[in-house]
Amino acid sequence: MGLREMKKQQTRQNISNQATRLFLRHGFDRVTIADVAAAAQVAKMTVTNYFPRKEDLALDLHEEFVSRPARTVATRAPGESVLAALRRAFLQAVDRHDPVIGFGGPGFARMITESPALAARLREFHEEREDALAAVLAEETGAAPGDPLPRLVAAQLGAVHRVLFQETLRRTLNDETPEEVAAALTKSAATAFELLAPSLSTYAVRS
Repeated sequence: MGLREMKKQQTRQNISNQATRLFLRHGFDRVTIADVAAAAQVAKMTVTNYFPRKEDLALDLHEEFVSRPARTVATRAPGESVLAALRRAFLQAVDRHDPVIGFGGPGFARMITESPALAARLREFHEEREDALAAVLAEETGAAPGDPLPRLVAAQLGAVHRVLFQETLRRTLNDETPEEVAAALTKSAATAFELLAPSLSTYAVRS
């Protein structure tokens, strides 16, 4: 990585860190872009160049959130179905208390649930993730243009991830420890993925 790129990453991370600190202290809706710029000691335009939408300052894992299921499917092992790959990846994320699946602490959970703007942006993330998953499923299975099956499968798998994300937030707000949340999520994930097994356990098994 060149020096210029490194400085850009440092600036972006500083803006994100300052924004998160302000959002957790004052609430997302009370903090302005100008407040973030002042805290990060940069111009307002610099903030919006890195984060075109205020919501993305609070939800800074957009790219990983959207792309992970599609990437998991694209890199699954020989003999592994789409369902098995996504179940494996989700349980690994639970084990490491991954923020991408909702492990952000009580402050993060409150910030999202108390802000209609953040809740709406998060729904967009879920939709984008579903679209990305449907695209890779269509490619992996050689589906014909207009074939609804990849999108139907992506919708079912996306629903599982969406419900489990909300479960993580709910349990965090109920003052459960990360370990307690992880234990409950492991059971809920097993139930959710087993519900899909009759129809998807043999779907798109990698040869």
